[in-house]
Amino acid sequence: MAPTDDRDAHAATLGDNVARIRRQRQLTQEQLAEQAAVSVETISKLERNRRTTARIQTINALARALGVSTSSLFGDASSGAARAEPDHEPLSLMDLRRALTPIRGVDSTPSGDPPTLAQIAAELRAVDRAYHANEFAVALAGLPRLIADVRAAASMATELDRAGAYALVARTHHLTGNLLIQLRALDLAYCALTGAVDAAEDAGSPVIGAAAMQGMTWLLLRQGRLADAERAAVTTADRIEPRFSRARPDELAAWGWLLLGAAAAAARDNRPDDATQMIDAAAAAAARIGERAPDPGHLMMVGGFGTGQVEKQRIESAAVAGDARRVLTLSERMPPGPRGGVSSGYNRHLLDVAWAHTDLGQYSDAKSILFGIRHTAPAWLRHQRYATDIVETINAARRRAMSQEEAELAALVGADT
Repeated sequence: MAPTDDRDAHAATLGDNVARIRRQRQLTQEQLAEQAAVSVETISKLERNRRTTARIQTINALARALGVSTSSLFGDASSGAARAEPDHEPLSLMDLRRALTPIRGVDSTPSGDPPTLAQIAAELRAVDRAYHANEFAVALAGLPRLIADVRAAASMATELDRAGAYALVARTHHLTGNLLIQLRALDLAYCALTGAVDAAEDAGSPVIGAAAMQGMTWLLLRQGRLADAERAAVTTADRIEPRFSRARPDELAAWGWLLLGAAAAAARDNRPDDATQMIDAAAAAAARIGERAPDPGHLMMVGGFGTGQVEKQRIESAAVAGDARRVLTLSERMPPGPRGGVSSGYNRHLLDVAWAHTDLGQYSDAKSILFGIRHTAPAWLRHQRYATDIVETINAARRRAMSQEEAELAALVGADT
């Protein structure tokens, strides 16, 4: 057998991978279609690269039928972006860029009837789960088709369904913006989040709009626009400030998230007292929510707000202020991390703790945390410049040769060795 050409393997598409694994399993297209409960036509078009995207639920079904992970089916574009390869940008985000910025005056609506709003909501939940599980390649591959479907559905919605349709548009764009921030495609993230805010207005939902604005606040922080980030968060929070005596959990959560975003900006602007006041206000919202969960229809930021998020922001503010001992003291009262995989927010908290150990010269403790994140969320860790800085600080203090594990960690985050 001839040796595998890495360039050819890297160029494999979703359809190429489905066909290759299907043949390895000695399945016909008809047999795979039956086991996955999808049409033979879908499989045929994928394998002939006549269809370059598919709904996440379809790809999940194919992966289950083939006995492989969903991410292993995706082609080089999505995987390259998730791995942060140096040359991934032009191709890996092309489909997403087309979906977010269609040509004006040119009909880009998918052929055929769009899925129902219930089907789109289910698809969005699947992509959202992939994002929060740090399966960026899975989420990136599913979003272009989802954006096209939800826009088509909104354009055809009846007056009765209009609000619900545009709420789905807003949530889809919000999730897209969050993913693009993780991938450092900040200008494209701005397009997605602007679309989320606009769609939330069309839906008449201040809560969804506030959640999208929290994503915008995060983007502005990533761009170093501290004053703009704080202004956006505070202005929106003032506009939606709930009455605690009768506010719903989702209203309190959206407001609390905005205050945490504003606090992050204030802390970075060297105003720790202002940051503390905002965190305390968010803590009151979290306490008011208590055990009441927001509407399960809300994804991402709204659904994850609580006391743990507030305490993580206190710890982050201490880290920004350079108070390593306070970081470690506060982290002792943090609740355990989420079950079934570690979320991006909790991983970010762990980096603060790793930084504190590093700042105090406790390198073994810091490395233990970093190795743990590398094991549970390597795709997420690869995109964190904060992790790069921590690893380079540890490397600079190293007095002996790197272990294999240390070398792999340094390579993952692109640290100078």
